[in-house]
Amino acid sequence: MTTRVNGSVAHGYENVREAFAAAQAHDEGQAQLAVYRHGELVVDLWTGEENRIGILMSCTKGIVATCAQMLVERGLLDVDEPVTRYWPEFTAKAVTVRHLLTHTAGLPSFPKESGLVAADALDWETCIKALGAAMPAWEPGSACAYHAMSYGYLVGEVVRRVAGRSVGEFFRTEVGEPLELDLWIGLPEEQEHRVVPQFSTAPDLEIPSLKLSTRAVRSLIRGYAFAGECVPLLNTREGRAAEIPSMNAVGDAHSLARMYAATIGEVDGVRLLSEESARRARTPQTDSLSAPAPLNLMRMPFPQRFGLGYELARPGEPMLGSTSFGHSGAGGRLAFADPESGHAVGYTCSNMTWNPMAGADPRWLPWTAALTQVRTPENL
Repeated sequence: MTTRVNGSVAHGYENVREAFAAAQAHDEGQAQLAVYRHGELVVDLWTGEENRIGILMSCTKGIVATCAQMLVERGLLDVDEPVTRYWPEFTAKAVTVRHLLTHTAGLPSFPKESGLVAADALDWETCIKALGAAMPAWEPGSACAYHAMSYGYLVGEVVRRVAGRSVGEFFRTEVGEPLELDLWIGLPEEQEHRVVPQFSTAPDLEIPSLKLSTRAVRSLIRGYAFAGECVPLLNTREGRAAEIPSMNAVGDAHSLARMYAATIGEVDGVRLLSEESARRARTPQTDSLSAPAPLNLMRMPFPQRFGLGYELARPGEPMLGSTSFGHSGAGGRLAFADPESGHAVGYTCSNMTWNPMAGADPRWLPWTAALTQVRTPENL
């Protein structure tokens, strides 16, 4: 199978184009790769149709983290305050905003007694009511485990309470429109014709059947299972129109790269975070924590690392090195900034083949390696 690569690269990035072509050579889906450096677009490549957008899965969480960090920078949100300061009805009084951002709150799923099913993910108030009444499955801050579905609602509701508008609306007016992005949480109907449906040629990922009776384990498995049940919604108009801010942002690679470029520098006169805010947001928060007991006794091959809402570089998601921060998305999407090199990257794909338990997506490795070897006039 021959995959045609379209688009352009700046001088010095020719090897990135070749690497992207090699990475996508056997991919049955469409893909995009965009890279900014010091606020300028240097890579803009795609396979398949031009001017298309797609579901970004958990890259959405990095978008939500950016919204939260903008409120922190403006002095409107304090990550060390209890969530109840901003959301008085929230029951778990020991949980802070920092806990929400770092997946340490102990609230990785909707409570079983809420009876929520996948279709309820479309109803913001129903989801918020359920999470607002939930009690942590472990002591907040004592362990870290991925809040696959609940993260977006928890952080998104804090953003809504502070900003007075939904996280999707805040992102649109404060980030999307100033930067002229093709990127939304809650897709406008007039953009529907551009959407490339997602699919997978990979074997289904199985959630382990752990015979462990702790509440933490049950809650984590329930969270992952619920997220999996919601994935089919994302190939429907209803699922893209709603705000499901853990998984349903829709956009293109160029917009992801442009957003992250504006977190580490100025892009056409727009900067989202100061240098100090970006440094604080990417400071490791969870390196000293393990999964909640008894999962802490299991060896996880590529454990996640978190800053304040963003994923940090790790063997299973190397990005461009130790200063990189951003977020991956199920199936292989990836978006991040790397302050040391000045690069910001967006990669999207319609074929969901990445298995995070096996390490980095093989489609990332050729072009991330090429980016680390870029020779531009300033570093020759």
